[in-house]
Amino acid sequence: MIQKVQVEITPLHTQRKLHIYLPNNYYESQERYPVMYMFDGHNLFDDRDATYGKSWGLQKFLDQYDKPFILIGLECNHEGNERLNEFSPYTFSTPGLGNIYGKGDLLMRWMAEELKTWVDQRYRTYPNRECTGLGGSSMGGLMALYGVIRYNSFFSKAACLSPTVFGCYDILMADLKKSDISPDTRVYMSLGSEEISKDFFLKQLQAYDQSFVDALNDRQASAVFHLVHGGGHNEASWEKENRIYFDYLWRR
Repeated sequence: MIQKVQVEITPLHTQRKLHIYLPNNYYESQERYPVMYMFDGHNLFDDRDATYGKSWGLQKFLDQYDKPFILIGLECNHEGNERLNEFSPYTFSTPGLGNIYGKGDLLMRWMAEELKTWVDQRYRTYPNRECTGLGGSSMGGLMALYGVIRYNSFFSKAACLSPTVFGCYDILMADLKKSDISPDTRVYMSLGSEEISKDFFLKQLQAYDQSFVDALNDRQASAVFHLVHGGGHNEASWEKENRIYFDYLWRR
């Protein structure tokens, strides 16, 4: 079942909608559940809510997946360029995206310190970091990667689909190298082979992602990169990865 709840993002002085998935028997049981926090919540469950009319199909997937979860989907800011600003931990400028004024650390700190507390008090969760993960695509994938690196004491897992790391690669890699990463951390990264038409740029993006995977593995964490053959930069493509990243992150 899906609930929609308005919350206050206190450091950004704004309200935002959460799209919350609960297992269908949630109110008939006394079970506790692991939690995934994911970005672009409006695109996760229902095609009618999705920006481009196609969601990740996560409600249908989780309804039949044999491990139950609570999933908290944070809707983005739809005003102008604010999605990019809020979903970037850094300020940078790059062709194609323009000037990004990073508010992402404020957002991620709020998620770790305030939103997670609110969820753990309101729902029957396993609140420990080992049962708490992040996920997202594009700029949301960047935020998931940043979150598991900088807020590793809160989040132990991250699904980073088509993450937008190219504009802030150096500073994010520097943050990874100086952050405390628990060896039980698991990170899934992916890139679609059809996301960009020029082979040179595709190989460069793949190299960026692989370097984060290598650096995480060097820190004794577990990370994997998946090149999705035929995959594009869209929800229909990311939907096909649902079982792959859930299995990788949550099955030992």
